[in-house]
Amino acid sequence: MTSSRPSRATTWSARAVVLACIAGASFSYVNLDKSLTMDVDGVIQDVSIMGRTVGDALGSADVVLASGDQVYPAAHTRVVDGDLIVVRTAKQIELEIDGKREVITSTAATVGEILDELGSRATGAEISASRGDFIGRSVLRISTQKEVTVKIDGQEMKSVTAFETVRDILLDMGVVLGEGDVVSPSLDTALADGIEVTVSRSGSSAETVTETLPFKTIEREDPGVVKGQKVVLQKGHVGRAVTTYDLSTLDGEESQRVVVARSVLTEPQDEIIAIGTMNVANPATSVLSPAEAKALAKTMVAAKGWDESQYSCLEKLWTKESNWRVTAQNGSSGAYGIPQSLPGSKMASAGADWRTNAQTQITWGLGYIQGRYGTPCGAWSHSQAKNWY
Repeated sequence: MTSSRPSRATTWSARAVVLACIAGASFSYVNLDKSLTMDVDGVIQDVSIMGRTVGDALGSADVVLASGDQVYPAAHTRVVDGDLIVVRTAKQIELEIDGKREVITSTAATVGEILDELGSRATGAEISASRGDFIGRSVLRISTQKEVTVKIDGQEMKSVTAFETVRDILLDMGVVLGEGDVVSPSLDTALADGIEVTVSRSGSSAETVTETLPFKTIEREDPGVVKGQKVVLQKGHVGRAVTTYDLSTLDGEESQRVVVARSVLTEPQDEIIAIGTMNVANPATSVLSPAEAKALAKTMVAAKGWDESQYSCLEKLWTKESNWRVTAQNGSSGAYGIPQSLPGSKMASAGADWRTNAQTQITWGLGYIQGRYGTPCGAWSHSQAKNWY
C-alpha cells in the first residue's frame, strides 16, 4: 500500500515559497515608509509618510493643494528618505507701494520672496519689515527708488532716493525750515518719480504809507426826482490815511500784507445818487404841478453841477416867490411864473412858451440866478436880507 504523506523535499520547497513571499512583503513595506522634511509656508516639520511620490507624501500629511498653490519638487517626483518638500499656498497680500495700495496674489511666505517677485521694481527699495519676516496680516509698505528735485534758496538739487515722503527727503538733505516757510507739495506728500519739491523762504518787514481811502456810492430812489433821471445829491470824496503794514514775503516776493496801525487824516465822503421815480407830464403840452416842477428843477440843478444844498436853497427861494406855480402872477408888480420874472416876458429868451412851460421858466430862472448871484444859495441869502432877489 502506497503512503499519501509528502516527501521531505516537497515540504521544504513549500516552506521556501512562503518565506519568499513574507520577505517580499516586508521589503515592499519598508520601501514605502519614509521620513521626510516638509516646509508649508515657512512652517517646517519632520513627517513619516507612506508612498513613493511627492503627491503621496502630501496626501499622507493631509496637505491639499488649491488652485495657484505651488509644490517643489513636482507632485509626480519620487521621494527618498531625508527629502525636503516645499509647499507654498496662494494668498491675497496687501502692499502699499509709494503710498498707493494694491493687492497681489502670491505664494511668497517671506518679505524677501515678495521682493524677489517684484523684481527690478523693488531694487533699492525701503521696506517696512525685514526680508526674513513672514508675510502677516499687516500691510507691507514698500518705497521704491525715485528721482526727486528739490528747489531751495535759489538752488536746484536732484536726488535718487527710496524715502517715502517730502518730509523724509528734506530731513535727509539737512534742510531746516523756519517759521512761515512754505513747502510745496506738503511735507506729508508721498514721493513719486520725477516729483519737484519747492521750499519758499519767508521774511517780514514793516512799511508805512500815506494812502487814499475810497468812498462808497449809494443809490436810492427819490420820488422828488423825475423818473429815469439820476441826481447827485452828494458828491463823493476820497479820504486820506497814514497806514502801517506788516509785510510777509516768500523768496523775496510779497505774499501778504496786514494792517497793524492806521491814522485817518480825512474821512471819505459817500457819493449819494437819487434815482427818480416821479412820473412828470410833458412840460411842453401840460402845465406842471408844483411837485412836478420841483422834481424837474432838482434834475436841472444837478445838471449844472450844483449839489443838493443848492437845490435846497432854490426850493425855499421859489416857494417864497411863487410857491412853484407856473402861472403865478404878482397883482401889484406883474412878476410872473415860478421865478417871478419882472416882467414875465423876459423869460421869452428861454422859449416862446414861457407862460405855460415850467422847464422854460426854470431854465431862465437858473440862468438869471447864476449870472447875478452865482448860486441859488447866493440868491436865497440876498432874498432873506432884502426880501427880493
